[in-house]
Amino acid sequence: MIIGVPKEIKNNESRVSATPAAVASAVQAGHTVKVETSAGVASNFPDEAYAEAGAQIVATAAEAWDADLIYKVKEPLKEEYQYFKEDQIIYTYLHLSADKELTQALVDAKAVGIAYETVQIGRNLPLLKPMSEVAGRTAAIEGAHFLQRTKNGMGKLISGVPGVEPVNAVVLGGGTVGTAAIRMLVGMSARVTVLDTNLVRLAELVDIFGNQIETQYSNALNIKNAVLAADLVVSTVLIPGKKAPQLISEEHVKQMKDGAVIVDVAIDQGGSTDLTASNPPTTHDEPTFIKHGVVHYSVANIPGAFPMTSTSALANATTSYLLPIANNGWKEACKMRPELIPGVNVAEGHVTYKNVADDLGYEYKPVEELL
Repeated sequence: MIIGVPKEIKNNESRVSATPAAVASAVQAGHTVKVETSAGVASNFPDEAYAEAGAQIVATAAEAWDADLIYKVKEPLKEEYQYFKEDQIIYTYLHLSADKELTQALVDAKAVGIAYETVQIGRNLPLLKPMSEVAGRTAAIEGAHFLQRTKNGMGKLISGVPGVEPVNAVVLGGGTVGTAAIRMLVGMSARVTVLDTNLVRLAELVDIFGNQIETQYSNALNIKNAVLAADLVVSTVLIPGKKAPQLISEEHVKQMKDGAVIVDVAIDQGGSTDLTASNPPTTHDEPTFIKHGVVHYSVANIPGAFPMTSTSALANATTSYLLPIANNGWKEACKMRPELIPGVNVAEGHVTYKNVADDLGYEYKPVEELL
């Protein structure tokens, strides 16, 4: 196959999908790899490193997209839709439930969209996990940062100091993102409350963090009370491949403390608060907006701020499926590695992931019917 590695064009998206090691493996397996010039520079991978690994360095996005298999980080943007073609495999984060226009473009082109975020082994999401680790840690850091008065926050130091209380931080969701956020918040000496509907997971978090956290069952009343008492909220709710539920209403926000901060890590899936869901995602250039005196951080590519860490972590996970797809085609790869089946969100003009079909109003066609 010809594998294309385009340069990411999302605002301040500095990651790249392929490391030189991944390129070398693909070339040794007999594939042609085209890397758009400067695609890996921000991740500390210059063009020369890819060329030494056997890649062809191409000057334009159009050349990189002229490939059988597109290996990316983030979902294609509107200006990239023109490159879609029938049977082309696009292997990347897609987040289609939050993007009907992209879904329709893929359906119209009869391309194959394999979404990192829905590849699933049991309850685990192995291609989402590494970026969830980065996003959760970063959410805590950014939340602490925007509590500064100079950033329109309330002016409260997250750890407090002797004789002065620390920040009251609330984490909604105890999965991978939530746990990473908790780890950072505990490390910064915040007072941390965690809400989740999974009592087994809450017990596990208590085993991990002991009396450094408080846990509550997640229901509407407990969420409201926790949010109103919070200085910082990190919302991490996730339903694989499905649009995020709005757990924090605008009425909640109106009653929150002036200068409190909400970090919505679920913005990739449409946002988990009324206000972040109804406003465009923010960017690393302008990461926050203020509504009802509360600072909202809803950047859709949080790990892009740390490309040297994020690229390597992501590639460690995604390259394990790259060669099976390239060597055998997507259908045979799904038979060999069944965890790829839920990763196929669109194929041959059909929506093949039920949560996406349900959220966006498409007819659902199971992937198995196409294999």
